[in-house]
Amino acid sequence: MSGASHASPSRTRDRKREALAAGSPIQPIIKDVGEIYSRLLDHRPVIQGEIRYFIKEFEEKRGLRELRVLENLKNTIFETNEHILPKCEQAMSDNLNEVFEKLQAANGMIHKLQEKEHEERKLQADKLMAREEKHIAHWEEFMKEQQNKRAEVDEEHRKAMERLKEQYSDMEKELAKYAHF
Repeated sequence: MSGASHASPSRTRDRKREALAAGSPIQPIIKDVGEIYSRLLDHRPVIQGEIRYFIKEFEEKRGLRELRVLENLKNTIFETNEHILPKCEQAMSDNLNEVFEKLQAANGMIHKLQEKEHEERKLQADKLMAREEKHIAHWEEFMKEQQNKRAEVDEEHRKAMERLKEQYSDMEKELAKYAHF
């Protein structure tokens, strides 16, 4: 790299002004104005210094803060791995066995209830079938009785009709005897 590339932009402008004003009586005035301008209006060197200082402070403080955060995380992880995790595993193991035993007991009770309910349903179905068969038998017996009664009534009716026929026939014969008179 050349030496000109390291020169600040304000120095480059000053050299250009000097080159333009070289050999003229205004040259000392221009030089003074350039220096006044640089001191009053050109704040780049001061700002660059402040920026460098801010970056340095920020990185140092940030670095320490991040280091503290990482240290806290490391301690928390160590605490968790060494103390909390084994306690949780032990509690889980103890409670898991207890829960498993309770689930097995509950499962056994449910199976017993299901068997009992199944037997009850079967018993009720058997009772219903027996009642239905009894009802059917009763109905058949009732229908036979009705048929027998109907047959008896029909027979009585037939006999009554024959008696009436005989009676009317006898009455007609009797009437026929008296009709000659």
